[in-house]
Amino acid sequence: MDTRFDLVCFSHLRWDFVFQRPHHLLTRFARTGRVFFVEEPLPLPAGESTSRLDVLPRGESLTVLVPRLPALGNSLLSEVATRRLLDEYFAQVDLEEYVLWYYTPMAVGVSRHFSPLATIYDCMDELSAFRGAPPDLLVREAELFRRADLVFTGGQSLYRSKRAKHPSVHLFPSSVDSEHFAQARTVQVEPEDQKGIPGPRLGFFGVLDERLDAELLAGIADLRPDWHCVLIGPTVKIEPDSLPRRPNIHYLGSKAYADLPRYLAGWDVALIPFARNEATRFISPTKTPEYLAAGRPVVSTSIRDVVQPYGTEGLVRIADRPVDFVAAVEAALAEDSAARLRQSDQFLRGISWDRTWAAMHSLVRELVDARVAEMSARSVLAV
Repeated sequence: MDTRFDLVCFSHLRWDFVFQRPHHLLTRFARTGRVFFVEEPLPLPAGESTSRLDVLPRGESLTVLVPRLPALGNSLLSEVATRRLLDEYFAQVDLEEYVLWYYTPMAVGVSRHFSPLATIYDCMDELSAFRGAPPDLLVREAELFRRADLVFTGGQSLYRSKRAKHPSVHLFPSSVDSEHFAQARTVQVEPEDQKGIPGPRLGFFGVLDERLDAELLAGIADLRPDWHCVLIGPTVKIEPDSLPRRPNIHYLGSKAYADLPRYLAGWDVALIPFARNEATRFISPTKTPEYLAAGRPVVSTSIRDVVQPYGTEGLVRIADRPVDFVAAVEAALAEDSAARLRQSDQFLRGISWDRTWAAMHSLVRELVDARVAEMSARSVLAV
């Protein structure tokens, strides 16, 4: 049996924000079915008072849906308005056979009445540990666990945390598009906003938020003023003034996913300078294999899902204090790059987003086919 089905995804992330796990997975699904990516509501522009659904095509089969509401203060009213907008839209596009795919448990409130072929919870972060998390998030997550047919987790720590909460939890850690990031090994032309920064360059890309260890970054810059730290990404949930300011720290802002290899090509060492706090306790940074695919040596703080497997395999150096981090960077700068590349390339051969999606899709396909067969049998018996 090969039932064709669509996918409705509910996400706390904005599609046009930063290219992350949902983008890698859902763009692959869009090759075989329609994807509707439902974002959290945004307020209407000033002067507008009628709720609407913004429909934003992001590919031949992928559509981003953004509810625009006059007021977001009352969560119950927002859910009712969002539910109405989605029901009207999905009736127009003949959504019939579909799978629900969640990144945020908070969307349960607008989708309880849906009748999917299957419900998937792809848990990529412990959202309850993030700054500004909704107070009832864990209650909603418990409901999502009851509704979900499959639960996927984005890292080993998350898997250990969630596996006792559902009978079918599957580990799918951060993967990589090695071909994309390997471009960094052959790039010749520097980006304009980076080429004037002296070397050695230590680089980081990602969201700048409460996970970044600002004190560590400042300490590295102070200990080695001849090194230059390059940080790429948007600043979210923290005040920009809370980021350390030094002559040798350079904030270049957000860059397109397609352009990241050009920046990586100019870095001598790639960094994962995350603080060790509640927000980082369960994370599995996707940037780790991406840095390695780009051919960069990597130094990280002791984030559990970086230590295991990357630290224990000798692929990433681990340090937490500024003086130790500096020593680790010095060792990375002096290492045999050919030996490092052979080792990291061997490790990366076993992981890719294509493989991850194929394994996920196989589980979903098996579930959908069984559900359709069950419904067909009931239909025959009812005749």
